[in-house]
Amino acid sequence: GLNTPTKRHRLAEWIQKQEPYIYMLSSRDHFTSRDTYKLKVSGWKKIFHANGNQKKAGVAILISDKIDLKMKTILRDKESHYIMIKGSIHEEDITILNISTPNLGSPQYVRQLLTTLKGEIDNNTIIVGDFNTPLTAMGRSSR
Repeated sequence: GLNTPTKRHRLAEWIQKQEPYIYMLSSRDHFTSRDTYKLKVSGWKKIFHANGNQKKAGVAILISDKIDLKMKTILRDKESHYIMIKGSIHEEDITILNISTPNLGSPQYVRQLLTTLKGEIDNNTIIVGDFNTPLTAMGRSSR
């Protein structure tokens, strides 16, 4: 979890060293929206959190300031199990979906969620999560 200053500092150091454009946090990182203010990484002002509840851990998406992301919409659930951001980078549409399953590797949950969000998912969607579920059959059935 990221609930100690040392762990948050380590993550901040790793991000600055590796310089990823997008970083996903899962609820298993025990990262709450309150931690957002404590995780100060220069060049990372865009932090999208799945939950407004400051005490509850949830998924988050961090986006580097190096990416010129133009936000359109954010979808999230009350339980903090997923967050989806839709926008565009250099005029190209992009959807980023971060899923954290309630029970690690729960295929039914992932399948149901992806079916629910089917209308929002297209060829420009990046799906990330801490699940252990093969998505290939679903990908074929929904093109």
